[in-house]
Amino acid sequence: MAKFKPLNENQLVMLPISLQEQLVPETLEHTISELVEKHLDLSVFDARYNNDETGAAAIHPKILLKVILLAYARGMISSRQIERACQENIIFIALSYGYAPDHSTIASFISSMQSEIQSIFSNILLVCEELGLLAGTHFSLDGVKLSANVSKEWSGTLEELKHKRDKLQKKLQRVIAEHAQADKQPEVVVARQKKRERRFQLQVERLNEFLKDREPKRGSDGKEIQSNAVDNESVKMPSSHGVVQGYNAQALVDSKHQVILAAEAFASQDHENLKPMLDGAKKNLLVIGKEPAFFEGKELTADSNYHSLNSLTICKDEKLDAYIPDIQFRKRDARFAEQERFAKEDAGSKPKQFTAADFPFDATRQVYRCPHGKELTCHARGQINRLRTYDIYHARVADCAACPLRSRCLSKAHTSRRYLSIQVDSQQPNLIDEMKVKIDSEVGKCIYARRLGIVEPIFANLCVQKRMHPFSLRSKRKVDVQWTRTRFALVHHIGKIHSFGALI
Repeated sequence: MAKFKPLNENQLVMLPISLQEQLVPETLEHTISELVEKHLDLSVFDARYNNDETGAAAIHPKILLKVILLAYARGMISSRQIERACQENIIFIALSYGYAPDHSTIASFISSMQSEIQSIFSNILLVCEELGLLAGTHFSLDGVKLSANVSKEWSGTLEELKHKRDKLQKKLQRVIAEHAQADKQPEVVVARQKKRERRFQLQVERLNEFLKDREPKRGSDGKEIQSNAVDNESVKMPSSHGVVQGYNAQALVDSKHQVILAAEAFASQDHENLKPMLDGAKKNLLVIGKEPAFFEGKELTADSNYHSLNSLTICKDEKLDAYIPDIQFRKRDARFAEQERFAKEDAGSKPKQFTAADFPFDATRQVYRCPHGKELTCHARGQINRLRTYDIYHARVADCAACPLRSRCLSKAHTSRRYLSIQVDSQQPNLIDEMKVKIDSEVGKCIYARRLGIVEPIFANLCVQKRMHPFSLRSKRKVDVQWTRTRFALVHHIGKIHSFGALI
């Protein structure tokens, strides 16, 4: 008969473990430990503790910082996941010195780092500079739209949210009536009804609290935009994955080793974010000893979402050698002529649309005339979009309704009348036209092509590989802590220091 060693599950085993020996040199956890211990000034956290004379001893901030940074680098986002790792994973046990902080301590530490994290970010950026990871000659700017910790169903104008509240109140009254009838039902049914009733009651209370003395939320054009009853600083934005309720997370990146000079989450479109990103980068660089005129003469690339007259003016004022194409630049590029989405339309496929050149100006009556001979009168003057200033002329609705040339004149079938935009800001130099010439040149194409390999891989690595989306906190202030410095830039920089640096 076969013989086996005895099995005794009640046997005690003493395992001598040196926590320090678990942090093997040249590993990511060792890099994080060395960085936190020797290169970060953690005295900025002292002010948040008030237990000198009384109170229990707190877990040291460097312990929390180490385990959080390693957890994020490994794609562990939840504070409960980090708590479990500190109890079961020997590497996390070593970094936490065996204290195993609970999830509430970890979550509270992450969400309350607004004042201290800027100092830590600057410390790590200084380490990157000392290790020679910054080139300082070419920079790329881009953004990614990420969902906030909130549902789109809580968004709407104030009138829409009031209507939603009224509907929920009616549902609540109906559920309360059903609950009264269900009292004689089994306990399981009664418990389910109570839970449903409580859910509707909380939703009504949330909307009542939000709508109390609430002013409409205004967009950049002064018109009311949708508010959100849970996180009102988040906005609805179109993205590659559809419309998301969230933030536009930006990053300005150095080309040498993809070190992030500035990162911030905004509730606005890309073309509005170039100036605050440059200002943030200059502020961070000033802390590590760089001059305020650091960007003068340097190259900056950004995609067509940043193309606006205001953005180009800012780049000119900063003396930046910017490459920011307009949305039509690929249609002018011969390399994309064969691609279907950039191919020119077949001249015989549909009637040629009228352009502004087909509308002659009548100087005597100060009106434009359409190809059918009808007048277009001035509707508005000095209208500014993100590119240029226009005067707007429009035709009479009755003239357009019966016009036989309507199909060639109106781009949309449901449009009631033709609007004609006439550019009036023709003063020189025209930055828009200058950028078109610059981006269409062979040198411009080569420089702009670098952008794709500088900034896009960062978003792919952090958002896909490390699963750092969507945001788990609410409000721009807390989202900035996650995106800008804890979950984004710090983790990214530490990876670069580990791969290309040599901490002693």
